[in-house]
Amino acid sequence: MAIEDNPQSRVKYGEELRRLREAAGLTQEELSQRAVMSRTHIAHIEAGRRRPDVDDARRLDQVLGTGGFFVRFLPALDGREVAEHFKEALEFEGKASVIREYAPKLVPGILQTESYAREVLGSGYPPKTAEERDKLLVTRLQRARILDDFHSPKVWTLFDEAVLRRVIGSPAVMCEQLRHIVALGESRRIGVHVLPFTAGAHSLLEGFLSLMWFENLPPIAYAEGLKSGRLLELPSVVRQCQELYDHALGDALSHRMSLDLLKAVAEDYEHEAQRAHHP
Repeated sequence: MAIEDNPQSRVKYGEELRRLREAAGLTQEELSQRAVMSRTHIAHIEAGRRRPDVDDARRLDQVLGTGGFFVRFLPALDGREVAEHFKEALEFEGKASVIREYAPKLVPGILQTESYAREVLGSGYPPKTAEERDKLLVTRLQRARILDDFHSPKVWTLFDEAVLRRVIGSPAVMCEQLRHIVALGESRRIGVHVLPFTAGAHSLLEGFLSLMWFENLPPIAYAEGLKSGRLLELPSVVRQCQELYDHALGDALSHRMSLDLLKAVAEDYEHEAQRAHHP
């Protein structure tokens, strides 16, 4: 019996957590130890700034003896279709004032064109129906709306060169996608840097990383792998992720050189698409 996730529902949820915690005679630190959660995370939940995941809610119910209350009334995303492991990160993405991402294989979701996103979302296993894919597509395109405001969030994206070279869909799809990124970069809406193959091994080889800063919350990091993702909020870990990003950025091409490379690769894709239509 989940309720819609919005600021008001999160505040009420947090107030109830605080009331039941105090009724049990526990401090935030004591609850954090028993529920295997950080004290900071509990403080953010009680203040209505964060939404616990299902496992958090189960542990809270178990420790506080609330008979499933925190699971039943867990604020749920309002119909947006995303991978389960990305739900909490999606919520923070919409609130961030600064986003820095490293993309090892695919164009990040907020930068994807409709054609590119449709190919990505339709390529998974097990196969999705057209309806399932389109639900995911709507959410992905909605995510890109955060770029409508020129000033916030400030976005920097670090691409592995593999993102440019891997053909998703067709040369025509790739040409459109890369030129979309170029347009955003040339307008200074986003910062673009490419890690060329010649950089060799670097500090972010392990996978996708997103760093987010906020006006009224501490920064967080989100790391993603195969069918999994982790939201990282421990300050020391977040700082380590920031340092890894900065170290890799030092091996990347400049913004201007990166845009020039994107243009050149897009032009190659355009010529390839033309040859396919006129052999």
